[in-house]
Amino acid sequence: MSHYEVRPATMRDAKAIAEVHAAAARAAYKDILPEEELHALAPATREAKWREAIEFAEPQVQVAVLGDEVVGFVGYDRSRDPKTPSTTGEIWAVYVLPAHWDKGVGVALWDAAREGLEEEGCTVVTIWVPLRNERAMRFHELAGFKREMKTAKTTAIGTVKIEEIRLKRSVA
Repeated sequence: MSHYEVRPATMRDAKAIAEVHAAAARAAYKDILPEEELHALAPATREAKWREAIEFAEPQVQVAVLGDEVVGFVGYDRSRDPKTPSTTGEIWAVYVLPAHWDKGVGVALWDAAREGLEEEGCTVVTIWVPLRNERAMRFHELAGFKREMKTAKTTAIGTVKIEEIRLKRSVA
């Protein structure tokens, strides 16, 4: 049994979520982005975004905590992709502090998102993952997501373009 608790995020969590987002993104993208782009992944650039998400529940945000420390989060809602049915959900973001990788936090966050999406009436869930983020690809594929090969697209992160692919699975 995991010693991590997952709960809905509150406004008091916004700064910690931004810190987790920045630290996890820097670690996950260290072999994908140049140093100057990694440096730009600062908590200060993310806190307002997560405050707004929590306030308006778009996306819905859940945090994983260990004691009083936020160690990970997931943001999920209906799919943002055009022409998807209203029963399609999307994991907008899932990040865990690197010190807590491989300890069950991601699975606990996925379970919380899956339950939330199921309550919203979603039957399918998608997530966009950079092709070169092997850790994230492996995690999602182990969680039952399958690559949708015809969805590959190029996305800009700062001045760098990366290739992403959509993964999909049943919510149930």
